[in-house]
Amino acid sequence: MKQPFENVVAQHGATVLRVCRVVLGPHDADDAWSETFLSAMRAYPDLPETANVEAWLVTIAHRKAIDVLRVAKRSPLPVDEVSEAPTGRGVPDPGDSDLWAAVKGLPRKQRQAVAYRYVAGLAYAEIAEILGGTVEAARRAAADGLKNLRKRYPGAIAKGASS
Repeated sequence: MKQPFENVVAQHGATVLRVCRVVLGPHDADDAWSETFLSAMRAYPDLPETANVEAWLVTIAHRKAIDVLRVAKRSPLPVDEVSEAPTGRGVPDPGDSDLWAAVKGLPRKQRQAVAYRYVAGLAYAEIAEILGGTVEAARRAAADGLKNLRKRYPGAIAKGASS
C-alpha cells in the first residue's frame, strides 16, 4: 500500500525544493515547488507502488521549472527591490554563496545534471529520462558541470564526487 501523500511531501519536499532552487534560483523555486506537488497530488493515486517516487517528483519539478523559465522569457524584467523574501526551506548554506553563484553560471544542461545528480541524488538513467537524452549524455553533462565548478570554485568540489 502506498504511503499517504502528506508523507511523500514530508519525505521529498526538501529535495525537490533544492532542485528547484538550483535550476531556477531562489525567487522562482517556491512557485515551481508548489506546482510540482499540486501536479503530483493529482497524479499520485495512479502512480504504481513500485515507482521511484523521488525520481518521479524530480521529473515533475523539472517540467515545472521549464514552464517557469518559458514564462520568464516572456515576462517583463523584475524590479530591483523584492517585497517578499524567499523562505529558508531547502536553502544551501549562505556561506557557500560563491559556490551557488558558480553553479548558476553553468550552462543549463550541466546545471540541471549537477542538480539532479548531486542535490537530488538521482541515477544517470533517471537524469537522462528527465533531460530527454542518453545516460552517457547525462553522465557527461554532470562530469562537465563538476569540471567547470572545480575551475570556478577550486577546492569546494571533492574529486571523488563524480561517482
